[in-house]
Amino acid sequence: MTPLQPQRLDSRDAAFNLQLDALLDRAPEISAEITTVVDDIIAAVRRDGDAALIGFTNQFDRRSVQQAGELALDAAALEAAWNSLPADLRDALSAAAQRITAYAEHQKITAFEFTDAHGNRLGQRITPMGRVGLYVPGGKAAYPSSVLMNAIPAKVAGVGEVVMVVPAPDGELNPVVLGAAHLAGIDRVITIGGAQAIAALAYGTQTIPAVDKIVGPGNAYVAAAKRRVFGRVGIDSIAGPSEIVIISDGNTDPRWLAMDLFSQAEHDELAQSILISPDAACLDAVEAAMNARLSELDRHAIVRASVGHRGALILAKDWDDAAAISNHIAPEHLELAVDAPRALMDKIRHAGAIFLGRHTPEAFGDYCAGPNHVLPTSRAARFSNPLGVYEFQKRTSLIECTPEGAKVLAPIAGRIADAEGLGAHAASARDRS
Repeated sequence: MTPLQPQRLDSRDAAFNLQLDALLDRAPEISAEITTVVDDIIAAVRRDGDAALIGFTNQFDRRSVQQAGELALDAAALEAAWNSLPADLRDALSAAAQRITAYAEHQKITAFEFTDAHGNRLGQRITPMGRVGLYVPGGKAAYPSSVLMNAIPAKVAGVGEVVMVVPAPDGELNPVVLGAAHLAGIDRVITIGGAQAIAALAYGTQTIPAVDKIVGPGNAYVAAAKRRVFGRVGIDSIAGPSEIVIISDGNTDPRWLAMDLFSQAEHDELAQSILISPDAACLDAVEAAMNARLSELDRHAIVRASVGHRGALILAKDWDDAAAISNHIAPEHLELAVDAPRALMDKIRHAGAIFLGRHTPEAFGDYCAGPNHVLPTSRAARFSNPLGVYEFQKRTSLIECTPEGAKVLAPIAGRIADAEGLGAHAASARDRS
């Protein structure tokens, strides 16, 4: 078997920054052709509603649906799917759900009010969204963790209704996904997918209600559709391929680190796995372990392509340099496999999730640690956040002026309005003086 050879970079090289940026420069997945197809699908759903959904579902998912009602699953079907799962899997999903819920409870944004020196009451009111849509990949794919990670924060936030869409190609539905929907308390499940599902959630049809926000992963057509409907509804993000950065001091078992890198590489060929260390021997040992363990994986061909094209082993000058490189990458997942992870963490500014210490693999975060696994990708951790309860809560500002307080604010507002040339603003303010 041809040895696995991830790219080697050295931060001492004059061309390092250019090499790193080239490694991070992943071409957009959404082509003009895909965008054109998606625009046509969205227009058809907006125009024809359920009829368009039925047509696209029969065309793309090879089904023979006649009536829109056939697309929905009732609560009994979800409960039956849950009961069909092996007991140990139900236990694992329940434990994960409990941990995700406990973490989400800590994320709730709180309301506040205070009185200023002039008796004016100022504050913030918190209300949940009314209805949220959750997209879940379907068919043979099974991502119950995504169901839990997306639905539970919405439920904890108090969202009135969670509508899940999941495609059923050839009529096939995964019982693990449906069981997770039952566990998460999802209110409505519709067996549609693709851009047509996103359009239905955004604009509504005769039988599917429009939502306030759409979350959940999907293929390039789903991503393009989410981008197109943003503004009509909120979206979580346009997610790129999965990625992991590990910073190691060489004292963690290299076999562990090899599999941690593989855990993201196995998602798809565009996923990215990067190891950073000031210790060249650490990089050598992990590369050897990667080659030794590759054959253990069913998805070894995907891993080989991902690591070969997007993976890297980076030799850093020192710990400050390692942190600086990681901050530039702004990874979705960052493992700090070092003796003093919290000291190194203080140097990290940009990461979707940080996994501290040798016994905290990224895989725990994907399934059951508690924090959400929906994280910013493609360097978006520089300005974006993990999915959480706060994504489903709305903040409304509260302002209540006393007569005395109004007299204080009136000349301030009036003068600034004058400077902006907005006479009605100025007069409205001064009327209260």
